[in-house]
Amino acid sequence: MSDHTYTFNVSMSCSGCSGAVDRVLKKLDGVKSYEVNLENQTATVQAGPDLPFETVLQKIAKTGKKVNSAQVDGVDHSVELPVA
Repeated sequence: MSDHTYTFNVSMSCSGCSGAVDRVLKKLDGVKSYEVNLENQTATVQAGPDLPFETVLQKIAKTGKKVNSAQVDGVDHSVELPVA
């Protein structure tokens, strides 16, 4: 298995918003590197093979920020979270 690149379009209106996303990604096991870009409204995550897309999506969603769209390794992917 190889690493993955997860790209999220996240509604962030200020540095506090991007900071919240930054904090959850920093603590997430399996993240090799990441970049949160407030200007472009994106969060890009380089993830190891053991970190599922859904886990990263859920962590970002728990910040209260809306995830508008996402890609896995350059391919569009659903951002619908399963109902708990």
